[in-house]
Amino acid sequence: MPTKTRIMNESTSQSRPLIAITSDLMIRKDRPTAYLTMTYAHAVHQAGGIPVILPPIPANAADLITHFDAFILSGGDDPKTESFGQPTHKASIPVIEARQSFETQLIEQLDHHPDIPVLGICLGMQMLALCRGGTLNQHLPDTLATHASHWDNEHTIESNNESILPSGTIWSGHRQAVSDPANFRVLAKSPDGIIEAFDDPNRAFLLAIQWHPERTSDPKLGQDLFNRLVQAASIEH
Repeated sequence: MPTKTRIMNESTSQSRPLIAITSDLMIRKDRPTAYLTMTYAHAVHQAGGIPVILPPIPANAADLITHFDAFILSGGDDPKTESFGQPTHKASIPVIEARQSFETQLIEQLDHHPDIPVLGICLGMQMLALCRGGTLNQHLPDTLATHASHWDNEHTIESNNESILPSGTIWSGHRQAVSDPANFRVLAKSPDGIIEAFDDPNRAFLLAIQWHPERTSDPKLGQDLFNRLVQAASIEH
């Protein structure tokens, strides 16, 4: 991998890793507009990284890989699933196509660079699963009596590997969830059976979670996940 340009912290004379964060798209005054809530950037900054927000330009995906030390696939609305072999549910709220195309290509590129740390959050988790051949439950109210606990709400998760990820209480905001995680390793589920986290033990660091750690008050399931990403990104590969 080509050497990256690192930003030096003058107070410690140590480099701070560059953490790329995908952004969302909205139509504002008839123009596509990239945006991201600052909670992601503040969490990366607090962890010791330099947050860099990426505009979703599909043609840039391949060139971005060698410029950053880690990637965060942020949350958002719902993916369109025809390209992954499923019809899109009529109740879905699809993301703008340019974002989905960009992140699909970015994930494909990251698959060729297992040394680059990745944190997938909410939609980011779902996109990782889809790109590996997994599937989604596209509308939880159709199948889950407790679906309301996953929308703008706190609920518990139960870890099956406490050495990697603890059990605890998280903040959720999602209408869809991963039903088949493909070849990822499931790490945690909610009490009603929703897959809440998976990883890839064949990569240096890849963690995907269905909740929003930037809005979760338990530091072990919130800020600490950003800390772990930045720590993994600080290791010279």
